[in-house]
Amino acid sequence: MTTSYEVAVRAEAELGEGPTWDAVTGRLLWIDILGSRLHTYDPATGRRAVRRTEQHIGAVKPRAGGGLVLNLRDGIGLLDPDGGFRWLHHDPVAGRRANDAAVAPDGALWTGTMRYDEAPGGGTLSRVTGDGSVDVVLDDVAVSNGTGWSPDGRLMYYVDSPTRRVDVFDHLDGRITGRRTLAEIEESAGFPDGLTVDAEGCVWVALWQGSAVRRYTPDGELDRVIELPVPLVTACAFGGADLSDLYITTARVGLTEPPALAGSLFVVPGAGKGLAQPPFAG
Repeated sequence: MTTSYEVAVRAEAELGEGPTWDAVTGRLLWIDILGSRLHTYDPATGRRAVRRTEQHIGAVKPRAGGGLVLNLRDGIGLLDPDGGFRWLHHDPVAGRRANDAAVAPDGALWTGTMRYDEAPGGGTLSRVTGDGSVDVVLDDVAVSNGTGWSPDGRLMYYVDSPTRRVDVFDHLDGRITGRRTLAEIEESAGFPDGLTVDAEGCVWVALWQGSAVRRYTPDGELDRVIELPVPLVTACAFGGADLSDLYITTARVGLTEPPALAGSLFVVPGAGKGLAQPPFAG
């Protein structure tokens, strides 16, 4: 294992987020939420592509039948393989936008929202099935962020950033119970943001205002830290043909003098072993 980072894509994303490995295409997907841009990166060729979205985008994930599912400001949208767009669930709320999302082992999309002013209780965490059915699971969230599952699917990890906690739930048949704290982030280390779970069941969490990604064991012990040259580290995910490379997104929003690499996509080759992520079943 290594903790040496490289710059995968030098960029100036305002709010880079949501790295996701698309195993079918062999590309990494990531977004710029406030820049309304969907990025793709092919590490084998170095090729990049950028697609502008019509509104702020919180997350993007591959679909089982091809195309992509988008967590957008006003709801859940589908991009078909031919590039056509349609709404799966349209639910605009004034002052609210989409944020991070993740696909559960059963193919359901767990989507987060938040208010632009980050007001406590203004956000939600919902479970969206392939037919567009929506179940609001948590309705008292400030900044809904990282979500992920243990290798056996029995645990779900979740971050509501202002709490400075990584929480864990028991997960069964799309329902969560028994919320408790896996890890608390001390004030000097920033706020927990996006997360991913590796094949050993350890939780990697990006630290907003913390210039780092941390790995916690299933028992909540901190066992690795990857330091980065930018303060706003937003999310992380494993990618590459063998899922051993850790990709990390960053931001520059609100920085009066952003470092040169703020908003870039980083990669830590050979960081560990990720879990294959299921596509959205819609």
